[in-house]
Amino acid sequence: MAGLTTFFASVFTVLAIPGMMAGGAAAAVGAAAPNPGIANAVFIAAVLASILGSLLMAFLANLPFVQAPGMGLGSYLAFTVMPAIGLLAAPATLTDVQVFQMALALVLLSGSLFVVLSATGVRQKIIDGIPRNIKVSLGAGIGLFITLLGLRQSGIVVASGGTLVTLVNFSGWNHADPAVRSQVLGAVLALAGFLLMTVLHARKIKGAVLIGIFATTLLAFATGQTALPENFTFNLGEQFADFGRYSLLGLDFGSFLGLGNLGHVLAVVLAMVLAHTLVNALDSLGTIFGVASAAGMVDAKGDVVGLERGLLADAVGTAGGALLGSSSTATVVSSASGINEGGRTGLTSLVTAGMFVLVLAAAPFVPLIPLVATGPALIFVGCLMMAQVKQVDFSDVTEAVPAFLAIAVMPLTFSIANGVAFALVSYVVLKVATGRRREITWPAATIGALFVLQFLA
Repeated sequence: MAGLTTFFASVFTVLAIPGMMAGGAAAAVGAAAPNPGIANAVFIAAVLASILGSLLMAFLANLPFVQAPGMGLGSYLAFTVMPAIGLLAAPATLTDVQVFQMALALVLLSGSLFVVLSATGVRQKIIDGIPRNIKVSLGAGIGLFITLLGLRQSGIVVASGGTLVTLVNFSGWNHADPAVRSQVLGAVLALAGFLLMTVLHARKIKGAVLIGIFATTLLAFATGQTALPENFTFNLGEQFADFGRYSLLGLDFGSFLGLGNLGHVLAVVLAMVLAHTLVNALDSLGTIFGVASAAGMVDAKGDVVGLERGLLADAVGTAGGALLGSSSTATVVSSASGINEGGRTGLTSLVTAGMFVLVLAAAPFVPLIPLVATGPALIFVGCLMMAQVKQVDFSDVTEAVPAFLAIAVMPLTFSIANGVAFALVSYVVLKVATGRRREITWPAATIGALFVLQFLA
């Protein structure tokens, strides 16, 4: 029961990530529309990565946690890394497939670094050196970032020349232009889907997010908001063919060498890899430690039993997911749902992995799920992640300001890395300026300095 509960609470991620990755690659090169082949490939890769990560948690760590593509890490890859690759290439041009595969190469580098740091214990020392307030603020910042993505995908928030963003004009429901009417209808359906997820979650209905996605999808087809793609097929083999063509071992390191100044390219790549590794590390540690502690899965010293093995499993899963062609996997916070059902061992993860195997048969239906159905899921998850803000200590301004900047800068600059950078750099500056430099740890100072070098490069 714990494994099934965790599965239904987590499976929506593999439905939302494909569109996010394909959309990010398309936006990075100015393509008119996302490549459906990339979306197909990422879905297969995301499911396989979830199976691999969950099996690692079951047999390597014997913990009831599930790995799946992380929404925050996925958004970082799609809307920070991919656009950065596009900017590096200018004025030369890249295809969306090249951008996607170059991003996968960076994920593999991050995952490999992740494994080394985890196996040697350095990862734990780095995490311990990050100020607590910044650690807990990252989750809230990523939550706001994901919320903005969901609002934009749903068409609820639109671009504005005067205020950058604004609310969609709901009075356009009877506009003469069909495109305007469609946009308003999509926003209304997205709001309905979000409220449905919220009500189901409040009533403790298992799989609330998944039910909301499916219900909104059905409404979108029933109202004519979306229709069958022209190239739609029930042929599962085509999805697996796209997986082999675009994502499986589809790592493109070579294209980086043709982007001009090698020193500049390496500096930017290093900064993105380190930022990705840091966010992944803090995300996974926070999930495992927070959920396990709440469930009483700790020893007499308050340490999580099997934490080091869990972090190693998480790191290996990230590297393996990159080879498959998935965005970074992470230990998902929805694992708490299964633990609340009594899951305490790797058997929970094993059952969830088995359920993900069955999901592979649903591959042909993934292109049918519109953004107005997955957007509400992002908004809802963002809402849940905001709960971490209550752990931030606002009584000390030298602690509060870095945490606030992490939360605010992520969504407002559309970059998780920028939020981490502003938090760490401001922390170091404030501590030095107030005569409290002894409170600065070497990881905070080192990573902050690397971010400064990236901004100046």
